[in-house]
Amino acid sequence: MGLKTKINADDNKQDLLITREFDLPLELLFKAYVEPDLVEQWMGTKVLKLENKKHGSWQFQTTDAQGNVVFQANGVIHEFVPDQKITRTFEMENTPFPVQLEFLEFEKLTEDTSKLSMQIVYKSVAHRNQMLSLPFAQGLNMAHNRLQTVVSQLK
Repeated sequence: MGLKTKINADDNKQDLLITREFDLPLELLFKAYVEPDLVEQWMGTKVLKLENKKHGSWQFQTTDAQGNVVFQANGVIHEFVPDQKITRTFEMENTPFPVQLEFLEFEKLTEDTSKLSMQIVYKSVAHRNQMLSLPFAQGLNMAHNRLQTVVSQLK
């Protein structure tokens, strides 16, 4: 069975279009991206900061069992429209990847289903291709599967 999270990467472009349909009402899908306790559950990371507003910032961190930081990311929220869209920057700290721009759009399909569309813009085609060479698609699909499981319990 293929991945439920679809990634479209056109040749010679520096962006990705990611789409996923969820068996969740729109409000619950959006909540999964803005409530720190839910983000922590489905992303498996600690939310250090999540200011859901224009010019707000966010910071996530993952540590190993010994407390060593293994992943840290941060960014600034440029646009925040509840139940509709979030535009933000995303920067993985201590990696060779430059900051990227993310456009997240949330769409109601039915009363019980919704769709997330993400456009991610990278600094260059090479940076985008470098990201795609990692297990990015599988990791994102696994995270979205956890999102579906965790948030379904709120219905």
